[in-house]
Amino acid sequence: MNPIVGWILAVLIVITSWQAYGWSGVALAVTLIVFWLLLQFNRTVRVMKNAAGAPVGSVPSAVELNAKLKKGMLLMQVIGMTRSLGRKVSEAPDVDVFAWADNGGSEVVVTFEGGRARRWTLTRPDTPE
Repeated sequence: MNPIVGWILAVLIVITSWQAYGWSGVALAVTLIVFWLLLQFNRTVRVMKNAAGAPVGSVPSAVELNAKLKKGMLLMQVIGMTRSLGRKVSEAPDVDVFAWADNGGSEVVVTFEGGRARRWTLTRPDTPE
């Protein structure tokens, strides 16, 4: 969800609860919003904790990662799927490029625009004939 839409919904919930129940409604609405934010923070910390033990940019199978990727996935979802932080390939405004490789030499390079996966490429090592 777009963060702006989320905050607009939160404000609307606070206003509606104030009109319906007064200050006790505002207290309940704020409590629910804080609880939701804590759930999101807890999920982020858990994903990062799982990724902290793995080498940067390493996955068991780059081909499997390539098959599981979907357009529009968040970076946090990809990190959760790979259980590894990606190796940053390039830096540009509003575009992040991360790579994950396996032991066989295959590598997936994922381009994130606006925090979401837009495109990715799988490169495999040349096999001698």
